[in-house]
Amino acid sequence: MTALWWKQTLAVVRLEIKKTFFARRGLWIYLLALAPVALFTVQALVERNFHLLEPDTPANGHLLTQEEMDGIHDDMTRDEIIAQLGAPSSFRKRTLRRFDEDGKRILVETEELHYYGARSSLTLELDNGVLKGRMSRGRLTFGQNSYIFAGVFQFFFIRLAVFFGCLGIFVNLFRGEMLDKSLHYYLLSPIRREVLLAGKYLAGVLAASVIFTASTVLQMMAMFSAFDSNTISRYFNQDHGLSQVAAYLGVTVLACIGYGSVFLGAGLLFRNPIFPAAAVLIWEAANPLLPALLKKFSVIYYLKSLCPVQIPIDPGMPALLKMLVSNGDPISTYLAVFGLLALAVLALWASSLKIRRLEINYTTE
Repeated sequence: MTALWWKQTLAVVRLEIKKTFFARRGLWIYLLALAPVALFTVQALVERNFHLLEPDTPANGHLLTQEEMDGIHDDMTRDEIIAQLGAPSSFRKRTLRRFDEDGKRILVETEELHYYGARSSLTLELDNGVLKGRMSRGRLTFGQNSYIFAGVFQFFFIRLAVFFGCLGIFVNLFRGEMLDKSLHYYLLSPIRREVLLAGKYLAGVLAASVIFTASTVLQMMAMFSAFDSNTISRYFNQDHGLSQVAAYLGVTVLACIGYGSVFLGAGLLFRNPIFPAAAVLIWEAANPLLPALLKKFSVIYYLKSLCPVQIPIDPGMPALLKMLVSNGDPISTYLAVFGLLALAVLALWASSLKIRRLEINYTTE
């Protein structure tokens, strides 16, 4: 019987996967998944054009202090600048035609010297080896960008995009069939209802995981596009970049598994998904305030412990954000994965009890 149930489950998955990916009522889910991708793409374009993005450690290995930057003044020669600041991280030379005070055209050897501090960059403009201008711009390092990504991932992507995406996918697995008046075809077929539940759930998890892990990868690619190849290579080879990428993808899949199991049950128990969705959203947001035992019945409790980058708490951060960021009692990776899977199994077990007694009356749906 186990082999038969497995074949029936795979058959349901094959039937459901196309409907789940291409359902008309689910097109907004793709827009929701692409929203953070657009956000990081715009950020990369802005940073590349209006700020100077550099590695955490410049090519010359030296970050200037603010005092060193302030010690530079006009009419210093190139040798004096290098003696005070050291060799520039990069430079560019050009020969330009200009007009002198008498209106004659002359050739001027111009040069730009680039230096970097912890929070800003300094560009020095020289004419014929003498400093004539300077420009300071804000500097966003790869490390700072990683905190921005972690914030968007935790606040928007997991709590909102994946949350509502799973709501749209998993609630419609049964509720959508009831609205289309087609669920009875499944219920009249010679298949156990628990097998039907498992097949639909697996199809939903597969669809949600593909959509949102693809979104996670595209977000990272957009973030990486703002930096040079050396910075990205160092991130993967020296700064445990592969493990962080794998962790983000794993958290995304586990979020689909956890929220999917909750909303699959909601689709079976409630006709209107708005009320259970609102209740779950409030419960997830209030997780930091719940007693220790009740926290374990929340998906976000486990996901926060699995996120590879913890967001630093700034003293000036609003109290609500501090509450959402704080993770006072993190648990180990193994316990977090086991706890979330156990929560999903509990939700699916409750759904299996409901589907055994499920009766269809389309006139009341």
